[in-house]
Amino acid sequence: MQPHSYLLRPSKQQIRELPAFVGLQPENIHMLTCANEVADACHVLSQADALGFDTESKPSFVANQSTGGPHLLQLATDSQAFLFSASLLEGNPHLADIIQADTILKVGFGLRSDKGPLQHKLGVTLKPCVDLAKLVKSLGYKDQVGVQAAVAVVLKQYLPKSKHLSTSNWAKIPLSAAQLAYAANDAYASLCVYRQLLVTAPQLFSN
Repeated sequence: MQPHSYLLRPSKQQIRELPAFVGLQPENIHMLTCANEVADACHVLSQADALGFDTESKPSFVANQSTGGPHLLQLATDSQAFLFSASLLEGNPHLADIIQADTILKVGFGLRSDKGPLQHKLGVTLKPCVDLAKLVKSLGYKDQVGVQAAVAVVLKQYLPKSKHLSTSNWAKIPLSAAQLAYAANDAYASLCVYRQLLVTAPQLFSN
């Protein structure tokens, strides 16, 4: 039997040599910390057919210890991103409506790990949703890919990923400008990958 032939993922060096991913500008990234901001943000989000989705949690450096996350939830449209601080997640009805709205597809990477904590915080299930890690893998790669590799494979662009930022304290408010850009563009990049796959690989959505 002939061994299965998989597509080769680009190396880290090959990814770094790609044109830079053009993320959202600071004026299009909205950090929400007050309850009275949520309704207006969710009204904008409710107009979308699909949203890029991601969460961030304060890191734990102790094995098997929960940090009580997520401490930040990010939702991105085609032109802007809304970042919800942890204080706004507890049972927020406006946000809960968006998360479970049947008319809005939520797209992101590694969504399985988000569903439990989100259920605990908001009391709702993330739906409908598409885990892009699985979708990009089905193009012919052996393993699931993260957002950086997917941006390289699908968009032919380089999305920088900083370990310093990814493991920073997402529970501390205010977040730095670098944290805001990192969090917003993770969600925004997910939506960009989804939009491009609709064009270049529509067969992935036939089911």
